[in-house]
Amino acid sequence: MARVTVRIPDHSHFKATIPVRVTDLNYGNHLGNDALLSIMHEARMQLLNHFGWSELSIGGAGMIMADVAIAYKGEGFYGDVLHINLAFDDLNKYGFDITYHITNQNGKEVARAKTGMLCFNYEQRKLMSLPAEVKAKIETNAGVFL
Repeated sequence: MARVTVRIPDHSHFKATIPVRVTDLNYGNHLGNDALLSIMHEARMQLLNHFGWSELSIGGAGMIMADVAIAYKGEGFYGDVLHINLAFDDLNKYGFDITYHITNQNGKEVARAKTGMLCFNYEQRKLMSLPAEVKAKIETNAGVFL
């Protein structure tokens, strides 16, 4: 069976630090996949906020998630502090990917992930082009937080 692979780019735009809470654990007593997706959402919100954006307002557009891929590399446990390097990648006419390289406080890799984000007009319920000012800001700031 083919496995999902997520390529982590050489550049980074932001680093988030998020602890694993007891409510993030599953019956296996480790970080649950649903909780990891929520942690990624929090990290994405921190990234966008750093640039002065939100999921509902990014240069005059909203954002909607088109897809997500997660490749698990190790376990996360209660008390771990996750370090998440985020990068905008694969910019296109309608949006971009955001990659997440997730390690614990000891540098052990927990996961590699990406979310495909599209610009969306929530009033008209349709896709819209990536605003030029957003594209320029992303391209200008690549690698700042490595």
